[in-house]
Amino acid sequence: MGKQKGADDYLEALRKLKAAGLGNPQYINEKNKESDDDELPSLQERVDALIGIVNKPHRPTGNMIFFIMYDIESNKVRYNVAKYLIKQGCTRIQKSIFLADLNNTTYKKIRDDLTEIQALYENDDSIIVCPVSTDIISNMKVIGKNINVDIITNSKNTLFF
Repeated sequence: MGKQKGADDYLEALRKLKAAGLGNPQYINEKNKESDDDELPSLQERVDALIGIVNKPHRPTGNMIFFIMYDIESNKVRYNVAKYLIKQGCTRIQKSIFLADLNNTTYKKIRDDLTEIQALYENDDSIIVCPVSTDIISNMKVIGKNINVDIITNSKNTLFF
């Protein structure tokens, strides 16, 4: 089998363009038909994945939970960043929000790679990498669709008379 092209190849291509002195190649910022919207699971599947991470009985020692959120204008860059995050083991929660429960080494690699991608071309994009505790995630609320996260997370108080 041949090597599958992916986000790592995209990062390497950006590095080569930068090394060649092409600091802001036009095609990077072009909007094209590649879309990362096709990969979005249903809301219920996304909430289940998030709750699964929080309620995992034995999380590996040294793992940390973190969100990655981005506002990336270029469809091509956004598409490749999404593919990269999925490949690294992140779970898509919203179109531009991922959640991960990964070891510190992978966290640092993701953070460093995203920092490098951001620096390789001229843009007004933003990427936020935010560690969070399971306590904070357990207190989340989903507003909109009819999903009762309180029941799933066991955070609803019940009074018996």
